[in-house]
Formats: sequence, C-alpha cells, structure tokens
Amino acid sequence: MTESRTEPTLVGTVGHVSVPIPVGGPGEVVLPVRGGNEHFTAFADEPIAKHARIVVVESRSARSVTVTPLP
Repeated sequence: MTESRTEPTLVGTVGHVSVPIPVGGPGEVVLPVRGGNEHFTAFADEPIAKHARIVVVESRSARSVTVTPLP
C-alpha cells in the first residue's frame, strides 16, 4: 500500500529572497515550512532584490513558486 501525503499550500506564505529574482528567470526564496526554513526556486513578474520580503502567490511545483514583493 502506498501512503498518500497532502502537502500544505504555500500560497500566502511570507519569506525572503536569498538569490535575486530577475525578470524572466528564476531566483531563490527562503520560506518557513514544517517548523524550519526551506529554499525554493522562485519566479516573479518584476525583478526582486536579495533580502526583500515576499509573499507566495502561486505554487508552480513541489519546489518552485511565484512570488510578489511586500512593501
């Protein structure tokens, strides 16, 4: 028998940029997940600088997200 595991959604999760996100390419963000911090590949509609606070607006796959900057 295989075990089915439902992953919590990352949409709405606030984190920060660890590798700058350019337009049209990936960067990297750190998000709080399961009591720790995990790194995810991140995409955005605008460039986002390193250390900027972001919020996840879409989960693209298990390890990549679309984000937008927070003011």
